[in-house]
Amino acid sequence: MSDTLPVRDGRTARRDRNRQAVLDAILELFGEDIDPTPEVVALRSGVSPRSVYRYFEDRDELLRAAIERQIEIVYPIYRIEPLGQGPLDDRIETFVSSRLRLFEEVADSSRAARHRAAHVAAIGAQVSQTQQALLEQVEQQFAPELDAQSPRTRRATLAAIDALCQFESLDYLRRTRGLSQLMTRGVLTEILDTLLAPRESIDDNDNVNDHGEI
Repeated sequence: MSDTLPVRDGRTARRDRNRQAVLDAILELFGEDIDPTPEVVALRSGVSPRSVYRYFEDRDELLRAAIERQIEIVYPIYRIEPLGQGPLDDRIETFVSSRLRLFEEVADSSRAARHRAAHVAAIGAQVSQTQQALLEQVEQQFAPELDAQSPRTRRATLAAIDALCQFESLDYLRRTRGLSQLMTRGVLTEILDTLLAPRESIDDNDNVNDHGEI
């Protein structure tokens, strides 16, 4: 058995390298807006089409694995440490910077995933898990402000922030509306501040003139 182990280890290592090359090729093709068919992926990665089909059952499995690879790569960008701590202004700035960096890294693969989500259950589940993780990050980053609101207002505020900061919305702002990253940053920052910053209550008496009119 000792004589066969190096052979097996070598084959496993080569398989892992080839598989990784295939996934990296798909991510490159996403960025170039090229349809990552197995044949195109094989040409880009230098792996034979036969090997591509041996590593992945079909095109949907290719896409699912590539999206998983993308998530693995960008996880350090997604993380915010310490989460939910510090003054609100600092947390807004940190959150917006992190979310925009993350979006720029995954925009192409996220777009491809959403396109296939309705037709491929595994990809749809992956998209849903990502959306849930992004929502939970919002909830934890701004927990002090959200928890200070009434339950109804809290649900509305959380839903508004989540809708604003999901990848679909950022894609709309950046691609459809043509906003620069700087302008998008300003939009997110201003809206988050409006939704979360405590506002002084207004005394009704201050709004009544000498004639008893508002």
